[in-house]
Amino acid sequence: MLQSRLERERHTIRVMIGMYCQGTHHSLDGLCPECEQLHLYAMGRIDKCPYQSDKPTCAKCPIHCYKPAMREQIRQVMRYAGPRMLFAHPSLAMWHYLDEITKKVASKAETKKRRE
Repeated sequence: MLQSRLERERHTIRVMIGMYCQGTHHSLDGLCPECEQLHLYAMGRIDKCPYQSDKPTCAKCPIHCYKPAMREQIRQVMRYAGPRMLFAHPSLAMWHYLDEITKKVASKAETKKRRE
């Protein structure tokens, strides 16, 4: 079992990008350069998240921290890998769903206060 919420988030994103890369770019040995760049970007965004351990899932987050082009790429990854996660990685899918329904999204005032 993964230790923290953030580690679980990192692992889930890694798995989803890997599934997407293998399924659409037919990459067998790791990630293609484009997907590796997206993976590194996503890890950087998680590291800089103002919510840290209280981080909601991206779909529920009031802050859009991805650049528009990267945001579109991660959406494509999630559209592709999301439904497949139920069969390929059911425990990760379950944890992600639980995080989505249990994490309270902070108000904009709370978010601003955290940044200061």
